[in-house]
Amino acid sequence: MKVTLDYGSDGLEVDLPEESTTVIEPAYPKGVTDPSLTLREALAAPLQSETLSTLTRGGGKSIAISVCDGTRAQPRELMLRALFRAMPDVRPRDVVILIATGTHRANSDEELRTMLSDDIVDRYTVINHDARDEGSLTRAGQTPSGVPIVLNRHWMGADFRITTGFVEPHFFAGFSGGPKMVAPGLAGLETTMVLHDAHHVGHDKATWGVIHGNPIHDDVRAIAGATGVDFSFDVTLNGDKEITAAFAGELFTEHAVACEQSRREAMRRVDEPFDVVLTTNSGFPLDQNLYQAIKGMSAAAKVVKPGGVILCAAECRDGLPSHGAYAELLTRAASPEALLSMVREPGFSEPDQWQVQVQAMIQNKARVAVKTSYLSAETLRAAHFEAIDDVSVAVRDALARAGSGAKLCVLPRGPQTIPYVS
Repeated sequence: MKVTLDYGSDGLEVDLPEESTTVIEPAYPKGVTDPSLTLREALAAPLQSETLSTLTRGGGKSIAISVCDGTRAQPRELMLRALFRAMPDVRPRDVVILIATGTHRANSDEELRTMLSDDIVDRYTVINHDARDEGSLTRAGQTPSGVPIVLNRHWMGADFRITTGFVEPHFFAGFSGGPKMVAPGLAGLETTMVLHDAHHVGHDKATWGVIHGNPIHDDVRAIAGATGVDFSFDVTLNGDKEITAAFAGELFTEHAVACEQSRREAMRRVDEPFDVVLTTNSGFPLDQNLYQAIKGMSAAAKVVKPGGVILCAAECRDGLPSHGAYAELLTRAASPEALLSMVREPGFSEPDQWQVQVQAMIQNKARVAVKTSYLSAETLRAAHFEAIDDVSVAVRDALARAGSGAKLCVLPRGPQTIPYVS
């Protein structure tokens, strides 16, 4: 059987043995026929909130809007235009659009124009959040659990704050969107280091689809609640990155409804684990680098047998990447087991340790091999992965090693589908 995997911008077709293969995809509905109308309707009937036109009547308020960075597939331009239309009294000069980079690199001017449009970039103030720039941050106390709250000063200084995002299951924060657009999206590195420390990330409820009782999301909600969000606007997307639904209103109310929609669409039950799981990282822009591809591996890890094999196809046009600490951290230990021990050492605290920790936890469960178009076999080995040349051949080899009756699970859309064993 031929299956097309989400890979880069064009996809990757593979030939798989039909008799042993189960393909699992999200139960996505078709995209809405009129995305702009769907967005306007959500804003016109917000959940547990007055409309934006009422909340911003008369103008004069400074408005901060948080949007996803370039590693996310959010329909930013459509959502922003819907917001601007819903706030007729707000002038462009009163608005700052904050790119919620978290700890990622800044987006270039060219990227911003692709993400937002020339018109929005030229008419509005657009700022890349920088988690490492102390001058751009302000302190706001701490959460009840002790997480320091350090956030973008443009966000904290605004009279009216709006989060925008898209909601999908997240590999250790439960779900994306909503309060994550405040922290870690607009948080200082000090905050993120605690939110993503070994204790938080290693918790058994820090996983796909779990919010309450998940220490990461519990603290994320506490930060957003303590500092204040005046309005929130989220969407769910299908595998073609089309809008399937829109949600607006009070932050926690609308996000809870969006999470349930995402859960119905993206989370799929299976009866038993598989010997081999073939996954992706959902294609471009999500598979830009190996760091992001850990999410696709994490989805596969939910249904692979202990000692099984995960094969991941991620284009990685942005490399490991070269920015951030992920690549350097991987060189500090000789094996995934040693990496996990290093991260769990008392007092260990480094940017990107969370991705290394999740990677090592996955590799402690299964052997992982990666197909990319931009990383050499040597680079992959240095990152503790095996390299794949031909995915179809790698699948057959893995099944043969697993023995007679071995079963293969394929997640063509990677972490857009979160399988789980009943």
